[in-house]
Amino acid sequence: TNLDVVTRVNGEERQRGNTGTLMFPFARIINYISTFTTLEPGDCIATGTPPGAGARFDPPRWLKAGDVVEVECPDVGVLRNIVKDEM
Repeated sequence: TNLDVVTRVNGEERQRGNTGTLMFPFARIINYISTFTTLEPGDCIATGTPPGAGARFDPPRWLKAGDVVEVECPDVGVLRNIVKDEM
C-alpha cells in the first residue's frame, strides 16, 4: 500500500515519506520476521527512515530530553513519545 508517513519533532516536520518507497512490501517483511519470532499485538517493526534524520542536518540536530516526537500516518494514527535522558 501507499501510506504517507510524517515525523515531527516539537511540532516541526522533519521527515515525510511514503510506504510505497520501501524496498520490500509489508507482507514480505512480516512473513520474513514471522519465520524466526512470533509477532504479538503492539509489536513495532522498524523498516528504516526517510530523509530528514538528525545526522543529515548541517550541523546535526540530535534529539534531546524533553523533545516530543510524533510519527503520523493519516490512515493509521499518531505515535507520540517524549524523549527522556538515558538511565
